[in-house]
Amino acid sequence: MSTPSAAPQSNASADPGRDPGGDPLAGLAELPGVAEAVADARRAVDRLYGHRVMRRRAAEVTSESALRGARASAALDGADWPLEEVRRRSDFGTDPEARTVGGALRLNAEAGQLLGTWRHSPLQVLARLHLLASGDEGAGAGAGSGAGRPRRDGEPVAERFGAPLPVAEEVHGSESAPAVGRDYRLPAPPNADEVAARLDGLARLLIGRSAGGKKRPNERSAPALVVAAVVHGELLTLQPFAAHSGLVARAAQRIVLIAEGMDPQAICPFEVGLAELGTDAYRNALGGYASGTAEGMAAWIGHCGAALRLGVRESTAVCEAMQRGMV
Repeated sequence: MSTPSAAPQSNASADPGRDPGGDPLAGLAELPGVAEAVADARRAVDRLYGHRVMRRRAAEVTSESALRGARASAALDGADWPLEEVRRRSDFGTDPEARTVGGALRLNAEAGQLLGTWRHSPLQVLARLHLLASGDEGAGAGAGSGAGRPRRDGEPVAERFGAPLPVAEEVHGSESAPAVGRDYRLPAPPNADEVAARLDGLARLLIGRSAGGKKRPNERSAPALVVAAVVHGELLTLQPFAAHSGLVARAAQRIVLIAEGMDPQAICPFEVGLAELGTDAYRNALGGYASGTAEGMAAWIGHCGAALRLGVRESTAVCEAMQRGMV
C-alpha cells in the first residue's frame, strides 16, 4: 500500500526492520527527537486528565477547549478575534472573518460526533468538515459550489495562512517552544490529480489502521501524535479544497487525537498552541513535512507536540480557574 506522501515513505523505506504488513507510520516514531516529543505530550495530557476538576466538570472543560481551539484556528486563517468576542457573538454570517470564526466553531462542535464515520470513511468526514467550514458560502450554491468536494484544476486556491500571528510572549524562551532548525520552503499546492491520489492513499492508510484488529507480537504501531501530525500535515500541504483547508486540517487532527485515544474528551486545544507558536514557525514546520526528509518530518511532529503541550497548558489554566471558582 502506498503511503499518502513522500514523507512517510522516506522513513518507512529506510527502516530495514519494518514489517511490511505493519503500520506504515510506525517508523516515524523512531526519527530523532520524535519519541521525546511523543512522551512529553503524553505526560502533559495525562496530567491534565488527572486534574481534580476533570472529575466533576469535564464537560465544561471540553466545551471551553472547543471554543478556545476554534478561536485560535480561525486566527490562523486570518480572523484573529478576542476570545470574549467569539464567546459573545451569535451571528457569524455577516463578513468573511465572521464566517471563518463561525466555521471553526461548527467544526469543533461536531468533530467528536464523526468518529464512527471517520474509522471507515475518512474522506466522507473530510467532505462533511468542509461543508461545516464553508457554512452559508456553500448553502444552496448547487453543483458549482466548491463546498464539500476537492478542488478542481484551475480553481483559485486560498492562502494556507491568514495575516501572520507573532509568537506569544509567554512562549519566547520557554521549554514549550521547539528548537528552531533549518528553514524549509513550502511548495505550492499540487494539482487536482495528485491531490485525489494522495487523499485516497491517506484514507486507505487510516482505514487500514482502524481495521487492523489485534496486533501481532512485536508489531509496532505509530503513536497518536504521529498519526495526527501526518493527517494534519498531509491535508494542509495538499490544500484539497479551494478554501478553508486549514480549518479542515486542524479539525481532522482533533478527530484523530480523539479517535486514537490520546485526547478522548477533546480537552487539549492544540490549535491554541499553534497560534501561540506563531504563523512563521507553523509555516516552516509544515515545509519540513512537505520536504519528505527525516529531519523535516521530525521537525513537524515536534512542532505538533509542542502545540499540544501548549493546549494542555491552556486547559490547565481553565481547570485552575474553575477550581478557584472564577469560572
